[in-house]
Amino acid sequence: MSYSLPSLALRARARGDLRMGVPVVIDSDAGAVLALAAETARADALDFARAHGPLSQALTRWRAQTLRIRVYDGDVARIALPQGVVARDILALADPALDLAYPLKGPFKGLRDDRAPTARAAIRLCKEAHILPSVVLAPLATEDAAKNLTRIPEADLRDTAPLDMQTVSAAPLPLDQVGPAHLSVFRPLDGSEEHYALILGKPDLAGAVPCRLHSACFTGDVLGSLKCDCGPQLRSALAQMHRLGGGILLYLNQEGRGIGLANKMRAYGLQDQGFDTVEANHRLGFEDEERDFRVGAAILRKLGAGSVRLLTNNPAKVARMGEMGINVVERLPLAVGHTHENAAYLATKAKKSGHLL
Repeated sequence: MSYSLPSLALRARARGDLRMGVPVVIDSDAGAVLALAAETARADALDFARAHGPLSQALTRWRAQTLRIRVYDGDVARIALPQGVVARDILALADPALDLAYPLKGPFKGLRDDRAPTARAAIRLCKEAHILPSVVLAPLATEDAAKNLTRIPEADLRDTAPLDMQTVSAAPLPLDQVGPAHLSVFRPLDGSEEHYALILGKPDLAGAVPCRLHSACFTGDVLGSLKCDCGPQLRSALAQMHRLGGGILLYLNQEGRGIGLANKMRAYGLQDQGFDTVEANHRLGFEDEERDFRVGAAILRKLGAGSVRLLTNNPAKVARMGEMGINVVERLPLAVGHTHENAAYLATKAKKSGHLL
């Protein structure tokens, strides 16, 4: 008897394969394609893909603009790769940290055919895997070559993965400064990172609950980094909810606005070269904002909270919650964490992301 993997399981397996440098197969109406993440591509996997046909590399429009590559397909660009291309060359096209070490790139031959949707789907997988959003593509020459590889229909990758989650554990958690609390762990059914809900005190879930949607920030929350205001915002939100008699802190594992810690540190390196936080994300190939705010709305619904007083400086969070059925009756500002080291960062958040500081 054979077991058929559901779409979400295939998607999770494909993410893991790309992180390990293993090719995956994406099926489309135009035929099956081998996809290999540019960041993790190794010589053996490249040789395997090369044996099937000509190689191409797909990048997001932001990374393509940095490299002066013509973008024919809206949000994705594709170029033909030379027969002798090696992993270092492919990584240099994807990683802006190598722009100074490998300044001479090109000339590039842009591609315009029916493979753009497949490239877009593969890049989506890279983003979900928190690796650089660039892939090497090759046509699948024989079906036999795909028998040991994860294979997923392109149609299953056209949109953000469906969101559903379950509570996996919960327990009381007394906290310094703010007293009794209760922590619940939520696990998405798509195999992605777990998220946490901390309920302080005994808030009235039938009313407008003080709430903070806080994206994980290892450098700020744990290490006390002065490059951002995340740690002070976290502590201020807890203190405010305590003064208000209780509330909900959602701690969402969406580091670096959803690009992951490794890419966030790449962005920090680019900021040291003079790029602001938005420009750094773009040079890496990411959008300004890659977080999935559906997560916060889904957890609030699981907790039975439909109306909140949202502790945030970001009007976009207020708008996203409203779009997802969570009524934000009031925005409570967090005017904390301003330092000399993060002045430019905060100015960019205000100017380019609309934060009210």
